[in-house]
Amino acid sequence: MLSYIIRRVLMAIPLLIGISILSFGIIHLAPGDPTALMMDPNIKPEDMEAYKEKYGLNDPTHIQYLKWVGNMLQGDFGQSLIRQGTDVSFLIAQRLPNTLFLMLVSTALAIIISIPFGIFSARKPYSLTDYSVTFTSFLGLATPNFWIGLVLIMFFSVQLGWLPTGGIATLNEPFSLIDRLNHLILPAFVLATADMAALTRYTRTSMLEVLKQDYIRTARAKGFKENKVVYKHGLRNGLIPVITIFGLLLPSFFAGTVIVEKIFNWPGIGLLFIDAAFQRDYPVIMAVTVITAALTVIGNLIADILYAVFDPRIEY
Repeated sequence: MLSYIIRRVLMAIPLLIGISILSFGIIHLAPGDPTALMMDPNIKPEDMEAYKEKYGLNDPTHIQYLKWVGNMLQGDFGQSLIRQGTDVSFLIAQRLPNTLFLMLVSTALAIIISIPFGIFSARKPYSLTDYSVTFTSFLGLATPNFWIGLVLIMFFSVQLGWLPTGGIATLNEPFSLIDRLNHLILPAFVLATADMAALTRYTRTSMLEVLKQDYIRTARAKGFKENKVVYKHGLRNGLIPVITIFGLLLPSFFAGTVIVEKIFNWPGIGLLFIDAAFQRDYPVIMAVTVITAALTVIGNLIADILYAVFDPRIEY
């Protein structure tokens, strides 16, 4: 397995290079200039030119890219163009733990809810329960998470006043675990909604196929209890396709954090990315893009490794 992991990591290198080239090119093709945000009647043209020269904005795009890659390989993502004097690495270190925590909770929430509901639906196919779960899943897939977030804020925060409208903690208040959890509930649920619905559908479909297999009928014929047949003999094989889909759904978690963090003002890299995009802060945009791509590759690698855990027949 170690050689397999090494091969996958080496294969990810050209992928990350391609993503960085494409992202860098698209960013620089977009209209606008980050220095335009700094325009002030009192700023002299020579001062503006000195600023561009300092950050290499006068260099050709390919030269800027090569300089950026060289610095990144040394662990230096450069300095923010808007927040002058602030290292991008410092901004990422501030925000990344918040995003990873939100994603971890959302992922756990999606798994804890979707897999039991998918199994429950598969055990009673074409029943009222199955149709209810299916309808709810399709509704979750069809509804944009930003709309769900706004509705939940309106209901639970504005009308009932049970939960805060956004942020990660109450301002000017000492640290409180209950306060942090209250701020986490809505964004974590909204982020998990779409993937929760998808995982429920895939779990149901996979378990329906497994429960029709001969070895399941044999286990039932031997007099095993239904729960033992389903959860001991069927679930392990039923989860293999779900793991595959889960690895493909991981990028949607990263993409979802951008919208969810903006709606709930969650101080993560998603909110940082949106602010940087509006301000044309190239170093921040590129740092977030590459880190997100790397985390996606790692997530898919973890999904591949989990195959061997759930299915001993798989060898690397």
